[in-house]
Amino acid sequence: MSSTAWRLDPDRGFDPEPSRRTLARDLYATVRNLPLLCPHSHVPPALLADPEACLGDPASLFVIPDHYVTRMLFSQGVSLEDLGIPARDGTPVERDHRRIWQRFAEHFYLFRGTPTGLWLADELVNLFGVSERLDGASAQRIYDHLEAQLARPEFRPRALLARFNIALLCTTDSATDSLEHHRQIHAAGLARVRPTFRPDALLALDAPDWPAQIARLSERSGIDVVDYGGFIRALEERRVAFRAMGALATDHGVLSPTTARLSDGEAERIFVRALRGAADARDAARFTAHMLMEFARMSCEDGLVMQLHAGSLRNHHERLYARFGPDVGADIPVATEWTRNLRPLLNACGADPRFRLILFTLDESAYGRELAPLAGHYPAVLLGPPWWFFDSVNGMRRYFAEVIETAGVYNTAGFNDDTRAFASIPARHDLWRRVSCDWLAGLVTQGLLAADEAVDLAYELAYGLAWRAYCRGSATSGLPLFHVKPAAKDQPRREDEHSASSTT
Repeated sequence: MSSTAWRLDPDRGFDPEPSRRTLARDLYATVRNLPLLCPHSHVPPALLADPEACLGDPASLFVIPDHYVTRMLFSQGVSLEDLGIPARDGTPVERDHRRIWQRFAEHFYLFRGTPTGLWLADELVNLFGVSERLDGASAQRIYDHLEAQLARPEFRPRALLARFNIALLCTTDSATDSLEHHRQIHAAGLARVRPTFRPDALLALDAPDWPAQIARLSERSGIDVVDYGGFIRALEERRVAFRAMGALATDHGVLSPTTARLSDGEAERIFVRALRGAADARDAARFTAHMLMEFARMSCEDGLVMQLHAGSLRNHHERLYARFGPDVGADIPVATEWTRNLRPLLNACGADPRFRLILFTLDESAYGRELAPLAGHYPAVLLGPPWWFFDSVNGMRRYFAEVIETAGVYNTAGFNDDTRAFASIPARHDLWRRVSCDWLAGLVTQGLLAADEAVDLAYELAYGLAWRAYCRGSATSGLPLFHVKPAAKDQPRREDEHSASSTT
């Protein structure tokens, strides 16, 4: 490769004021190499089920499946066809992965100043040992280098799971998933990889494929789902199956976090209409609001942490959705009301010591107005980290500024990476650790926090909060928790911009 160096600034994410930066460096040194807890990700379990699985070629790893990448390129006039995104109707799209990579490299400048650009640079430099900047001229040389790296055994997913020092990785799995991949993973001794129960498709009563979803639920649960009561029993049975595979949490994605209790009779009538194919969008919305109450009740009983992600208007671009399907970058945040919408659920379960509810928003205006006060009152509620569009340097800074003064650090859930891009996990955690340490350093330099308290909170934000949010009970046995925080000098050095050559 070219001798032109591509090095990342070791002080990225730190304020330039000298005393604050020095303290941020010291705090970061205490947490940079702690194990990674990844309690919410979208990494496909099939990637870890096969010991011989690989990450593919550069285009299939960095471009084709990553909606953070494709949405930016599409916004600047690059067609999804030219990026190799498979079309639903089978019409031709670009199949030459070198040409896809070339287009990506020629437009890599578009990611300057974005979190995606930071993650990609960290992956390329620190993980794969790329030593020259990616652009149109260097594209094919870097492709050759990456292709060679990806062919090596140490870049297989299971090897990277160990290399990344991942103590826990939870995937996100349909409630009707067979969990066969997880059985294979556990048979290989990788109990730190766990499923997460995601029932969203079973609540979309007006969706064309809903009858097929119900048929699959019947098959997986062994319960003939012909009425509302059978539906509830089948869901409870599936939760038992997920817990048997080590599941720690459920996940629910909704446009609005509306909750409301229906009578059993009304729930039954809506469900029967859906079975007849007569349910409409209003039925689906009312049924979802009711089922969030039911899922909270189930979590009180079985201990699964309930995660609620709200505020994404999915598939905004109708033509792209019709041609390419979901997850191509056309999901847009909307304003979200939490206080009134969650009141029925929180009055029912918000003070139940068996219950834990972690909230994620795409409406930053709700942080200080609603979410921090809710978490600052209800024992069951924790705030998840900045999500999706706000998993960024400034998004994290805004989160700390808006949330902590009202909710406090200990009413948050730490960090999770929420990624499909397996190779980006260390980069995402590293950015959070940098920004959180810089924020803490700012409090110390302002006299608002003692230095030893900042060390404690740096550990909590990097590891301890996520542990307590998700890893409760006997299901977590075997996962490491550092009750005594190791000193910086005792920690192994994170492979970073100063040692990238070790990967080449």
